[in-house]
Amino acid sequence: MRTFFLVLFTLLLVPVLRADDAPSVPPAPSSSPEVSPSPPPPPDGSLPPLSFGVPGSPQLPGAEQSPFGTPQTVRAADYLGYPAAAILGVVEGVTEYLPVSSTGHLIIANAVLGLDDVKPALGKEEQWLYTKDKDPLPVRVWKRLKGLPVKPDAEVPFTLKNAADAYIIVIQFGAILAVLFAYWKRVSWLLLGLLSRRADSFRLARNLIVAFLPAAVLGFVFHSLIEDVLFGVAPVVFALFVGALVMLWVDNWHRGKVRAAVISRQATAADAARQEAAVAADSGDKKAAPSKANVLPAGPDLHELSTGKALAIGFAQCLALWPGTSRSMATICGGYLVGLSPMRATEFSFLLGLITLTVASVYKTISSGKNVIAAFDIGPLALGLVLATITAFFAVKWMVGWINRRGLAIFAWYRIAFAFILTLLFLV
Repeated sequence: MRTFFLVLFTLLLVPVLRADDAPSVPPAPSSSPEVSPSPPPPPDGSLPPLSFGVPGSPQLPGAEQSPFGTPQTVRAADYLGYPAAAILGVVEGVTEYLPVSSTGHLIIANAVLGLDDVKPALGKEEQWLYTKDKDPLPVRVWKRLKGLPVKPDAEVPFTLKNAADAYIIVIQFGAILAVLFAYWKRVSWLLLGLLSRRADSFRLARNLIVAFLPAAVLGFVFHSLIEDVLFGVAPVVFALFVGALVMLWVDNWHRGKVRAAVISRQATAADAARQEAAVAADSGDKKAAPSKANVLPAGPDLHELSTGKALAIGFAQCLALWPGTSRSMATICGGYLVGLSPMRATEFSFLLGLITLTVASVYKTISSGKNVIAAFDIGPLALGLVLATITAFFAVKWMVGWINRRGLAIFAWYRIAFAFILTLLFLV
């Protein structure tokens, strides 16, 4: 239980640690102020993109304007030092595989730490950093169908929010390593089985790939739109609450199914016991076989799932594209509904997450890795990675045992409580 509430405790400590981590506010400029350096031309040779927002105003999108006409900047490494790195590493590790939404918790942690600022972020050497700015893929397709002009690709300044999001992608590799350690036997069995061409290993690999594809396709197409529209406190609160209701319903449905199975097996076992007693009386054998009335079958193993059921879990994972829903919540509930036991539904969720998180992290690292290296010191990166690995490992071990014994209800009630707290703090 202590592990589960570590996230809430961590977020309560954020305001205390933030005072030591954030840079001090500079004094008001004198009559001869030192003006922030103007950004150099982007790599493609075009002029810096300072014409967004109100026509004629040299203002970056969302960036606060200094009194002298140049955008205020921040140094990313000053805002994301060791205290902030430790907080984000613990939050990422504890919540990545718990069905409480790691994305939702990280959005809140970034907001409290002040890492959601859209001021341009300078690198360690105070150099300007750039990222791509373009219409999301669905918007580009819609504009082309309507004959509307498509915004050309442009280099725009890398913001502090971009830097914090890129940092999360790096430490997410720690959560991936944690599942490799926790499920090394199953992963090695799968890999060795593929090399030796065992049919059960091929079926498990097929099920994982089939379950991965729906979210991979939708995420690739809509990820920019999702980040622009849904990455905020209000959508997270909504998803936390609705997801909690879904979890309570699925948990109650599964408990009812288990009770019905127990009653059925008890009735069958009672009939079998009466028959065995009659046979024993006729033969004079006084020994009675032990009752198995309360022993439930574990359900299908992961490689025994049909392709259709694996695909159903994959479509359930698509719900987690909405921040605050939780990928683990969606896939575990999907596993319940297709007939997996709690332990195997959780295991399938972790193995599927291993593929999903690895692909997403590699893709985003390729696009943002250069800026991450330029923006952050190696120390905070390493600290966040190590803490994410350790906390995710223990969270996974604890969660498997808890769900197998007690179900999903506690996570649902935590989500409701967390949504209520966020509503009071940010939305009221």
